[in-house]
Amino acid sequence: MFHDKYVDIIVSNIYEYYFMNNNQLLGWLQLIREVICAYIIFNKISDLFTAIYGYGPIGYIKKLYKSIASFFFPIIMSLPPIKSKIDKELNETIVKIEQELMKNDDNLLQFPQLPKSGLSSSDIEIELDKLKELKHNDWYNGRVSGAVYHGGDDLLKLQSDAYFKYSVANQLHPDVFPGVRKMEAEVVSMVLKIFNGTEGSCGSTTSGGTESLLLAGLSAREFGKKFKGINKPEVIAPITIHAGIEKACFYFGMKLHLVELDPKTFQVDIKKVRRLINKNTVLLCGSAPNYPHGVIDDIEELSKLAVRYKIPLHVDACLGSFIVSFLEKSKVHGDKQIPKFDFRLPGVTSISCDTHKYGFAPKGSSIIMYRNKILRQCQYYISSDWTGGMYGSPTLAGSRPGALMVGCWATLINFGEEGYKKSCFEIVSVSMKFKKCIKENEFLSKYLEIIGDPIGSVISFKIKDKYNYILGIYDLSDLLSKKGWHFATLQNPPALHFAFTRLTVPVINELIDDLIICTKESLEIEHENKNEKKKQGDTAALYGIAGSVHTAGIADQLIAAFLDTLYKV
Repeated sequence: MFHDKYVDIIVSNIYEYYFMNNNQLLGWLQLIREVICAYIIFNKISDLFTAIYGYGPIGYIKKLYKSIASFFFPIIMSLPPIKSKIDKELNETIVKIEQELMKNDDNLLQFPQLPKSGLSSSDIEIELDKLKELKHNDWYNGRVSGAVYHGGDDLLKLQSDAYFKYSVANQLHPDVFPGVRKMEAEVVSMVLKIFNGTEGSCGSTTSGGTESLLLAGLSAREFGKKFKGINKPEVIAPITIHAGIEKACFYFGMKLHLVELDPKTFQVDIKKVRRLINKNTVLLCGSAPNYPHGVIDDIEELSKLAVRYKIPLHVDACLGSFIVSFLEKSKVHGDKQIPKFDFRLPGVTSISCDTHKYGFAPKGSSIIMYRNKILRQCQYYISSDWTGGMYGSPTLAGSRPGALMVGCWATLINFGEEGYKKSCFEIVSVSMKFKKCIKENEFLSKYLEIIGDPIGSVISFKIKDKYNYILGIYDLSDLLSKKGWHFATLQNPPALHFAFTRLTVPVINELIDDLIICTKESLEIEHENKNEKKKQGDTAALYGIAGSVHTAGIADQLIAAFLDTLYKV
């Protein structure tokens, strides 16, 4: 009764204010306007409180500062006196990028346009051989982190033969190439079994890890829209998630929340993930392992959140692929319990796996897996009223090179389970040897430290904080490069990582020896120049630019220049 009395008073006051003193139409218009304004204000305040709660007051202030700074500093840097200096330095750096990338030779033929008459096959083969000999990083002898996942010369011949037999095949036309359809379906089925797919689980092949991640994002967005009515989709992922997820959010109009790591484990901070979950969350993400540090996120805890809040959970196992999935079977860690990350966890709804990495399939093959067909259907594009006929495609591409899929199928059945177990054991054994050396070698353990607790093929390390003033991780990277080793450079924190492959297995001792030599050399250089102003190397300078909120826009321009250079002749 008390409640009803006050409701009557409010209603009568509204009626008197809007209708007693105005005509009916004007009253209704004013009331509608006020309701709309109140709704907009309520939503804005609600979004603000959700953000503050999710990131915490300090985290939100940092995020706000970064957002404001990224808006104002480009304006400041566009002022004529500053801009001219920046442009000069940018152009100098771009010239260096072009010199580094645009490898050429006076003996090479140049083709900026079609030749008037086609070259003979023998002449083309000669030119291909010359192009192959252009100066490049020594991947064949295992001196490059990841990049090339070589399964052996015999496998390469098998793949080449498979490509030759099916070079005209197109997965868009399963009626024309039924054998390719069969092989593709079997590849998906085999990989699902490796990741403990449940009854009803399914998937599709893609052109690589990025497309797999794009499709995982697209599926989550469409699932949220169709079954939950979510029109402002949001994704929550660790800051270490592959950039493919960021690209998915960029392409498909989703808001991305990047979550900090637990400083002890370097896994995603589960408590911070939980705080960011809201009514618009369409996808949670984790890595097995992540690219920067080779650390597997706590997928079991993420699974519990996914089940509790009924949100899809994607596990990016593109880099882990046939390594993490065979850690248990290979017994490379003995009886040590391996954390679960696959469909055995009820909250995991999708997994991406690159067959062209540690599966050793030809480049351009990956798998996106789903717990059920509904999620897979959410990635489909279907048009039943197109004038060209009824059209449907399962992935982003229409035409797809069937020969690559045939090569993937041939590789998987050639290696078999025993082959992948053996490969996993050999590769992880050397990565653990490298990890153990950094942790236990009397000299290296003094200055370097492993990030997190990687148990797969990727090892990341940084300079110990107390020695940052006498050692630079990027300078160490440059010294290793001079010895022919290509490490991946990381930031936040500055670090290096190496993704071990089959090619690295025979040269692990040489790698360890060179790391010790280069670390000592870096210390000696620093000691000799202690009274001089230190000149940054190119790598350190570049990451210094990218790491500053004041100059991040310049780093973006350099990346764009790098991409432009790829297409210069």
